[in-house]
Amino acid sequence: MSDDALETYLNDHLAGSVSAIQMLERAVDDHAGTPLGMQLADLLAAIRAAQKELRSVMQRLGYAESPVKKAGAWLAQHAGRLKVGGSDESDLARFELFEALTLGLQGQWKLWRALRAVAAKHPPLEGIDLARLERQSREQHDLVESWRIAAAEAAL
Repeated sequence: MSDDALETYLNDHLAGSVSAIQMLERAVDDHAGTPLGMQLADLLAAIRAAQKELRSVMQRLGYAESPVKKAGAWLAQHAGRLKVGGSDESDLARFELFEALTLGLQGQWKLWRALRAVAAKHPPLEGIDLARLERQSREQHDLVESWRIAAAEAAL
């Protein structure tokens, strides 16, 4: 990856994390005091930690965060609330939330995998445990995928 391409790629993923965090914050509020709410809060903490790692990577590489991409993610997430799917607590809404999250987590998993592949070309990436980050993202993906399948059975 060229430096410009890598900076764009990392900013795209940062924007995705902004959207995921917003979705999860809302879901945690919607399910406060329930076992699902606690699981979602744990996932939210993990995604915030991954976002912090991503920001650290960007800083090490000397890349600035793109406010335009983050604003676009915010707008897209809020516009997505307008789509059909029932109330935020409906089976279909829960299924769609988990589906969006699995896609985002798969992207995060692939991000860390791609960075592992190009780390030798970017010395500031040395010393970052990208394998650990990749593994954590895959585990998070697999957990949310199990929720997605259970939600599909309830909703569809």
